[in-house]
Formats: sequence, structure tokens, C-alpha cells
Amino acid sequence: MTLLTDILSFNKTFVENKEFEKFATGKFPDKRVVILTCMDTRLVELVTEAMNFKNGDVKIVRNAGAIVNHPFGSIMRSLLVAVYQLQADEVLIVGHHDCGMSSLSSGAMFDAMKKRGVQEEVIDTLRHAGIDVDQWLEGFSSVEESVTHSVNLVKTHPLMVPDIPVHGLVIDPATGKLDLVVDGYKKAAAL
Repeated sequence: MTLLTDILSFNKTFVENKEFEKFATGKFPDKRVVILTCMDTRLVELVTEAMNFKNGDVKIVRNAGAIVNHPFGSIMRSLLVAVYQLQADEVLIVGHHDCGMSSLSSGAMFDAMKKRGVQEEVIDTLRHAGIDVDQWLEGFSSVEESVTHSVNLVKTHPLMVPDIPVHGLVIDPATGKLDLVVDGYKKAAAL
């Protein structure tokens, strides 16, 4: 049996038993918040539980490292959609300690890619085409600096609501303890 077979078998029973009913909610977040956080498996439920949010309270966007690294990439677009179409009035950017992106190097990524069949010529072609894949695949050295960078990119984005609070936090994946990095209320008031 494959993982996909297991998933589909479970899902059939899930639907037949109406297990979905306990997750029923609307498409708009009850607490009017959108969270950008990391895709780390330790955070799947911990982030919302540690903040006292339940299903339906928030919109969640996830990526490697909770990083907004391009002002017109899919992460920024998702945050803008949450604000303008899904009624989010605040943004929380939540990085975490012991993040895999904290020491990621493009060299290690390229080595792993080559071991799985990506040819050196493909990487070289991207470089020659002007794509800075080395920078794109680099991690960060400080989660607090990374969160601050993402907060600033969101806060100063030309399409973002100017006075929306954009908060930056770091969570401990072992305990759920939150450390405040950027208080978006103070930053919003300063503008």
C-alpha cells in the first residue's frame, strides 16, 4: 500500500462518518488575522494553540522560514489577498528557533539536488540567465533579523494598507513560548 492509498482510504471513512463537521467555519477569519509562519512540522498545530486560536480564527500562510523574500512573490500576494479579500486586519509573522533555514547554505542545497538527479548544467544555466540561485537558496543567520526583515517588507509594501499592524514574533518549537520581535501597534502608530 502507498501513502496516497492510505490517505484516500482514510478520507473515504472521514467523509462517510462526517468527521468534517467539527471543522465547519466560514472563509473569513473570526479574529481577522493572517499569520505567516514556517512549514516546520513542529508548528503545524503549536503556533495556533500557543496563541489561543482555534479553527476558523485565522488565515495561515506557510513557507520555509516564514520569509517574505520578494515583494511581488506568492507569499506577499497571499498576505494581500488575506487583507483585501478575506478581512484580515492584522498580520503576524512568526519565525521559530531551531529553524532549518537558519543555517541553510546554497552549496548544501546544490549538493542535495545533484544527488537526486539535478544536473550541474541546469544550475549553471540558471546562473547564466541572471537568476541568483545562490542567494535564493541561502538561509539566515538570525531568526530575529529575518522576522524583522519580513515585517519591514510587508509593512512598507506599496500595496499594503498603510496603518495595518504587522507584528513579528519568534516561537520556541519545544515549548510554544513566544518572543516579541516587532510590536506592530507601536510601528503602526509611528507612521
